[in-house]
Amino acid sequence: MKSRQILAASILAADFSRLGEEIREAEAGGIDWIHVDVMDGHFVPNLTMGPHVVEACRRVTDLPLDVHLMIEKPENLLANFAIAGATRLTVHVETCPHLHHTLNSIKDLGISAGVTLNPGTPLTFIKEVMDEVDLILIMTVNPGFGGQQLIKKTLQKVMAARKLQTLHPRDPAYIEVDGGIDPLTIKDTVHAGADVFVAGTAIFQHPLGARSGVQALREALKSGSVKE
Repeated sequence: MKSRQILAASILAADFSRLGEEIREAEAGGIDWIHVDVMDGHFVPNLTMGPHVVEACRRVTDLPLDVHLMIEKPENLLANFAIAGATRLTVHVETCPHLHHTLNSIKDLGISAGVTLNPGTPLTFIKEVMDEVDLILIMTVNPGFGGQQLIKKTLQKVMAARKLQTLHPRDPAYIEVDGGIDPLTIKDTVHAGADVFVAGTAIFQHPLGARSGVQALREALKSGSVKE
């Protein structure tokens, strides 16, 4: 199991009029990754950002850019996001009829590949590609908008994902959770087996700023950690 607990700041909740400043503030607070939610208005009911935003993020930080593609036909844009500076591209099993091929196309670009499951999608859909990914993203809300409450039933899927990846001899994939993560819910996801925690509202809309938001989550992680 990868030992470090990783906090990823979702810029979906950031103030885009001062995006660079927001990212730098989160980085000053000790954030590990920057999470970029790409939505096309078709697969999910929202339209957000594209490769140019990833490129802008790369200009202001050297942190890993964790790019979550909530789009139809992601294979058409993989190279664009890789060139823009993505560290990892995560695609939805629901939008990839040839998932194995798509994941290998990502790796052929020299970056890491991840796979995502919506709350209603069974974990069985990714069993055949476990050796192709370095991250499994379990959506803990229905994707499309920030600020939602974590769906408690998804914690069972996180537990099952943790058990599934221990069966594979290669370096186990990260288990990432995204949606409704705050200083209270993050403890539940730790106990379920997650090791990467995506938070947007809890960071960028913290009353004392992004730095304080990151630090509050880090403290919650410390108090909620499971002894190995």
